[in-house]
Amino acid sequence: MGSNKTWITEVTLLGFQVYPELEFFLFGLFCIFYTLTLLGNGVISGLICLDSRLHTPMYFFLSHLAIVDMSYASNNVPKMLANLVTQRRTISFVPCIMQTFLYLAFAHTECLILVAMSYDRFVAICHPLHYTVIMSWRVCTVLAITSWVFSFLLALVHLILILRLPFCGPHEINHFFCEILSVLKLACADTWLNQVVIFAACVFILLGPLCLVLVSYSRILFAILRIQSGEGRRKAFSTCSSHLCVVGLYFGSAIVMYMAPKSRHPEEQQKILSLFYSLFNPMLNPLVYSLRNTDVKGALRRVLYKQRPM
Repeated sequence: MGSNKTWITEVTLLGFQVYPELEFFLFGLFCIFYTLTLLGNGVISGLICLDSRLHTPMYFFLSHLAIVDMSYASNNVPKMLANLVTQRRTISFVPCIMQTFLYLAFAHTECLILVAMSYDRFVAICHPLHYTVIMSWRVCTVLAITSWVFSFLLALVHLILILRLPFCGPHEINHFFCEILSVLKLACADTWLNQVVIFAACVFILLGPLCLVLVSYSRILFAILRIQSGEGRRKAFSTCSSHLCVVGLYFGSAIVMYMAPKSRHPEEQQKILSLFYSLFNPMLNPLVYSLRNTDVKGALRRVLYKQRPM
């Protein structure tokens, strides 16, 4: 390294480069989205813990998804909101790297939890007589723990590869949080190995799980077509289609972000895509997976009824 290079101690998050009036509007809008994310996922987690009727494999995985969504949003959104209303938009380099690590860990965990949820629905619909045997609590616990541990280990690999790089500038990140591709642009060394590992991880953590999800739901679709009841078929189609929309939004935005050829404005594209899986998807998941469910609605009514004064 040349002696004229200086090491980075803090960086500036440029965020959304818009007019001040629009920044305040985005602050209010994103505040509402973030509040709904915490409220929706918090309610789901609380209901699953409090109501014994929701102590089933499906809701077990939903509780993990809710925790991931709250953690994921809380890792990225608060700093983004603060930067929208303050002139000082700097972040120390160590917290920036930690934000990158947690963002990767929670993103990986969500991918694997979605696969576990699709497998659970596949077994429930296609093999109902063997459901309690196949999806035992031991199997569910192993799937959940494996998802969390593997995701954090994979994120740790990215972290180690990032820390081996020398960072000497520029001191600006054209993003609203420390996203890994934006952080790598600060390095004053070859990041080829990092790029290869990111692409390989995407193949394994995005394309692989997406294929498994699609296979599970295609098998579910064929099983639904054999349902004799028109009402039952309509309800099943409605549930599966909404689930696939959320899965497609999450995996699709991530694949375009990390695997598709870069556009002429990659930074602006990255910001928009990051909003989908950092804010919009965690907000939609409780509505799509849980709050439309009659079991969850019944649990909510029972909890509210218990809280009423006699």
